[in-house]
Amino acid sequence: MSTSHQRFNTRAGRAFDVVNVALLTGVGLLAILPFLYVLAGSFATELEITTRPFFLWPSEITTSSYRSILSSDVFVRAFATTVVVTFVGTLVQLALTALMAYPLAKADLPGRRTVLALVVFTMVFSAGMIPTFLVVKDLGLLDTYWALILPMAINPFSLIIIKNFFQQLPPELEESAKIDGANELQVLRHVILPLSKPVLATFALFYAVGIWNDYLSPLLYLSDTGKWTLQMILRQVTAAASLSADEMATDVPPPAQGIKFAVVVIATIPVLLAYPFLQKHFAKGMLIGSVKG
Repeated sequence: MSTSHQRFNTRAGRAFDVVNVALLTGVGLLAILPFLYVLAGSFATELEITTRPFFLWPSEITTSSYRSILSSDVFVRAFATTVVVTFVGTLVQLALTALMAYPLAKADLPGRRTVLALVVFTMVFSAGMIPTFLVVKDLGLLDTYWALILPMAINPFSLIIIKNFFQQLPPELEESAKIDGANELQVLRHVILPLSKPVLATFALFYAVGIWNDYLSPLLYLSDTGKWTLQMILRQVTAAASLSADEMATDVPPPAQGIKFAVVVIATIPVLLAYPFLQKHFAKGMLIGSVKG
């Protein structure tokens, strides 16, 4: 039996484990309580929401909020738009980040230190909202979905971690592929990327969640309400005192408060469903690329 195992098998060690589990369980419950309240409120009646300050189980279950949302052309269109923009945006951002990280992982790349210094500079200093808006406008991206993807296509933090991951791969793999006649793009596609699934899956989750939750970019760059994403609908719903059936483009009159809870639940569930599939890569991808600079 190892020394560390003996130490934690003592009375003090077992007491520490009990306190640690109890403390973390309490913190976890505090974190999940707001979501449980929102979930319960989405199935509650308007009277119960307005009369009960807090509850985790509605006394009377109703699906009127969800029926109003799912019968709304505005909401369905926004949800579909968000799914497509998130999927395409994640692919584009991962591709551009990998294409930039791969050459920067080469120690003999001319100007490598200068480029890395500029990347780090952007992590500390940002151009700001107005210069970014002017760039998007001059590129002709206003009122297009590309305005939601390209301005944040390469995250400097993600770039550095992925670059470090590429540097840690054995150089013999790349050399053997080049001996077989592969060029740089073929090496990246067939050798580097298949070995980089943990780090790519990790930052795919980061990019996808960032695009999914982004409401500022649609607010700034999309003037056509027909192109609004789910987060813009969520912002409008939570900011309004109530919504009429005409505003939601539905024949089912929406509940004043319950629909807010229902929209929050629907906007949150896709991210919660995606996380378990990427969880096994999460810790490994974050740690393995951050060991060396």
